[in-house]
Amino acid sequence: MDDALAVPAFRDNYIWLVPGPKPRDVAIVDPGLAEPVMAALDQYGLRPVLIFCTHHHGDHTGGIETLAARYALPVYAPAAETIPGTTVGVHEGQTLDTPIGTFRVLEIPGHTRGHVAYVSDGRLFCGDTLFSAGCGRLFEGTAFQMHASLMRLAALPPQTRVYSAHEYTLSNLRFARHVEPDNDDILHSERRARRLREAGQPTLPSTIADERRINPFLRTQDPALRAHVARLGGPKSDTDASVFATLRRWKDDFPG
Repeated sequence: MDDALAVPAFRDNYIWLVPGPKPRDVAIVDPGLAEPVMAALDQYGLRPVLIFCTHHHGDHTGGIETLAARYALPVYAPAAETIPGTTVGVHEGQTLDTPIGTFRVLEIPGHTRGHVAYVSDGRLFCGDTLFSAGCGRLFEGTAFQMHASLMRLAALPPQTRVYSAHEYTLSNLRFARHVEPDNDDILHSERRARRLREAGQPTLPSTIADERRINPFLRTQDPALRAHVARLGGPKSDTDASVFATLRRWKDDFPG
């Protein structure tokens, strides 16, 4: 397995199985359910060696204790959140040397107060903070926090592959096209995403380069986007964070 494997769960979650240097070893990222993970491990002959968790929501944590007990796995999870089964609490700037490789921890609050991301070897596992063409809802943090978190992720190398935790791409692209109708990159991405979904394939991973082109929440400084936001009734001239807050409120109410 050369790339991370997406294990579908619930209606639109992805649990990621991340390969390491040894052919069968994988890390499990955000296992909201244990059963589909165990089925995938058996199907592909994989051996789990650890669990990464990005935040405390049940659709990311529900399978942790079962999997950790079954396979005797360490569980890396944000130190700022209470997550049953955690054996290693992680925090900003920490470097984790694991059998899967070396991972850097970024604290990216906004969706939840203690949300973290794991970055390694051109791969970003960002939970519910950054989605393709979108971002997570503000359940516990502020718009300022979420915007700052997204800007940190946007500053990663362009080729970084983005492994989000939900298949929201088509819905996000419809909103992106609404707020930036003259962006041809959004239209092309929407066509590609539709083809993939019709074929039963994930639209992920994306890349940071792609997201800089199509994701309105990473493009709050763009003059064309700002002008269209103003035409739609948003702030005419304000900070990037306030433009972000307007977009996030609109997305909360956007149909589909």
